[in-house]
Amino acid sequence: MAILQRSDAPSRYRPEPSVLTALRTPRILTREVLAGLVVALALIPEAISFSILAGVDPRVGLFSSFVMAVSIAFLGGRPAMITAATGAVALVIAPVARDHGMDYFIATVILAGIFQLVMGLLGVAKLMRFIPRSVMIGFVNALAILIFSAQLPHLIGVPWMVYPLVAAGIIIMVVMPRFTKVVPAPLVAIVLITVATVVTALHVPTVGDEGELPESLPELFIPNVPLTWETFTIIAPYALAMALVGLLESLMTAKLVDEVTDTHSRKTREALGQGAANVLSGFFGGMGGCAMIGQTMINVKASGARTRISTFLAGAFLLILVVALGDVVAIIPMAALVAVMVMVSVATFDWHSVRWSTLKRMPKSETTVMVATVAIVVITHNLAIGVIVGVIVAMIAFARRVAHFATVERRVALDEPVPTAYYTVIGELFFASSNDLTTQFEYADDPERVVIDMSGSHIWDASTVAALDSITTKYEHHGKRAVIVGMNEASTMLHGRLAGNLGAGH
Repeated sequence: MAILQRSDAPSRYRPEPSVLTALRTPRILTREVLAGLVVALALIPEAISFSILAGVDPRVGLFSSFVMAVSIAFLGGRPAMITAATGAVALVIAPVARDHGMDYFIATVILAGIFQLVMGLLGVAKLMRFIPRSVMIGFVNALAILIFSAQLPHLIGVPWMVYPLVAAGIIIMVVMPRFTKVVPAPLVAIVLITVATVVTALHVPTVGDEGELPESLPELFIPNVPLTWETFTIIAPYALAMALVGLLESLMTAKLVDEVTDTHSRKTREALGQGAANVLSGFFGGMGGCAMIGQTMINVKASGARTRISTFLAGAFLLILVVALGDVVAIIPMAALVAVMVMVSVATFDWHSVRWSTLKRMPKSETTVMVATVAIVVITHNLAIGVIVGVIVAMIAFARRVAHFATVERRVALDEPVPTAYYTVIGELFFASSNDLTTQFEYADDPERVVIDMSGSHIWDASTVAALDSITTKYEHHGKRAVIVGMNEASTMLHGRLAGNLGAGH
């Protein structure tokens, strides 16, 4: 059985359907092409707004989205995931453009990509296994809230006709999938609402109002910065922050898509792909970015895409739309795209996690971790900070819970030739559970001989060895002798290597 599992392991990562299967199957290919078109339409206003957030020209965000989507389609480890310019990255590196100019801004993006390549080679992606489920749920729920809140500026202080248009778009996306899924419902909603506004000559905010669309292809851009240590010290902090935020958000999104599609992704390849895509984005004058949860959910959930074709076409369509069909794209009402993103936020939110029946069954510590993750993300608008805080809260909750697992039982045998106190230690011993270990012994009241039985426990760290050293030393100070017996092999090795060398009790 073990041999079968090893030989079948690579199949877990084999995408179904494959790109070749999709190319040979008109139904699947149509779905992938239309999904790519929907994502491209949704990317345009996002890329423009993130460019404004970063303090750069809208073309910088649009070109970045094109280069990164096309690059990650070939280099990434998670098929159907969308990578483009993002708000999280824009927030991190905005000060560079403001304080040092465009050349330093692009140099920061390239350096961030290099940092991500190094992290990928170091296996940072494997740390994803340490992110608890409660943090993942908090991440998803916070993301849904951020996606929804990002639409509010398009719903406040706008002509009243925007509201019926948004409502119509939502109705189309709710009702249409019940009849057919051949054409993605978001695409139908965008087309119908655009046609309706053009035919009726409605004056509502459009994509063209968000910013100027480029009229030329991206060109090679070599940042004109001195290659000195001073330059490195200026851009490195921002580049490292961008690399960490981008990698964390991308890997979390990949994990979410794994769950949605019930498939596996290559996290290390994704980390390397993100790094390469950011480097390429920088050299073509882009602002860099990472995986986009909203657009990825449009692609995977709303449109049903499953292959790299949709990711590639999202980038390709984006460039075609803004360069060749800019005038057409400019007339698309923002109401249509807002309706799509509202539906994405509703579909992204894990409603089961906030039901009263679920909350009653769930341990309070798990709920606390989820709420902490959501709160920090919503307050900071930074997914990476929220996830890190969530993991820290989960670690503290786990340590507190496990700290009570270790117990000490005492038995005194006065009828033996040498009166002896027998202590039995049960449980996992590490820094949290071993801190109170020294208080469990009756140093003054015990007889001269003490036996500490460790057969029901395991030593995990130096803190436990130091605690045991402290216990034996305290007995020595009382003129008594304590012996430790029953340690398993791993505990014996760790105790033998560290005992007496930690300064405990001295």
